[in-house]
Amino acid sequence: MTAQFKTSYLAALTLLLVAATTFAEDALPKTLLTTRGKLLVSEDFAAPLAPSTGTPVGFASGFNGWRFNGNPKSGHWEQVDGTFKGMEIAESHHPATASFGFDFKDAIIQCDVRLNDVPAEGRLYRSLFVKATDAKDYVISLSIGPGGLFLTPYLADQINPTTKQREKGPTLRAIKPVKLDEWHTVVLEIKGEEVVATLDDQSTTLTNPLLGADKHSIMLGAGTEASFRHFRVWEALPNTDWAKNKAAITPASQPVAK
Repeated sequence: MTAQFKTSYLAALTLLLVAATTFAEDALPKTLLTTRGKLLVSEDFAAPLAPSTGTPVGFASGFNGWRFNGNPKSGHWEQVDGTFKGMEIAESHHPATASFGFDFKDAIIQCDVRLNDVPAEGRLYRSLFVKATDAKDYVISLSIGPGGLFLTPYLADQINPTTKQREKGPTLRAIKPVKLDEWHTVVLEIKGEEVVATLDDQSTTLTNPLLGADKHSIMLGAGTEASFRHFRVWEALPNTDWAKNKAAITPASQPVAK
C-alpha cells in the first residue's frame, strides 16, 4: 500500500465514520426540554440480563441492574428476539413490572414500545409505562394506552393509605391513537423540576418539585402484555430552545379528569 493510497483510504474511512455518526444522531427523536449528553445506559435485550446487585429498599432503590420475575405481582418477563416482553398475571390484578437500578438525576430516557395484540384473558387494561423513582417511591410516570400518552406526577406530601405509596397528581394527556402490535418511540426528559414526555410526535409537559430529587431506578410496566426494545438513557443537558418548545407543547396538553 503506497503512502498516497493509505492517506486517501484513511481520509475516506474518516468521512464514512463521520457520516455514520451524523446519521445516527439525526435518526434519534428530537428532544425539547434538554439535549443529549453522555450515554449512561444502553440495553438491546439481546444477551441474558445479569442479576441485579445490592440490597433493595422496597421497589425503588438500593440495587443496581435489572430486577424482574421476583413474584407473581411483578408478572412474567422474557427476552424475545431483542425485545423485553412483560405479561401481566391476571390473578395478580397488577401490571407486570421490571426495574433497572442506577443513580441519576437529570436524564433522557428513551425506548421503543408496543402494546401486544393478545387475548385479555381477564386482564382489564392494555397499557404500558415508564416510571422514575427516588430513594423511596415514584416521582413521575409516562404511560401509554390506546388513547395516547399520559404524564402523571406524584405528590410528596400525600400517601395512599391502602398502598402506602405516594398519591398521583393531576395527569396530562397528549391524544394519539395507539394501535396494537405497532412499535412507537417514547422519550421522557427530566431536567430539574420539569419533565417532557413524548410519544412519537406528540408531547406533554409539567413541573413538579419531586422531579428535582436524586433518582435511583427506572421501572417498566405492562398491563395485559407489552414489549420494549432499544432502551437508552442519556445525561440531560440544557436546551436553548426550551422556551420556544414549551410554548408549542402547552396548548396540546389536556388535563385528564379524575
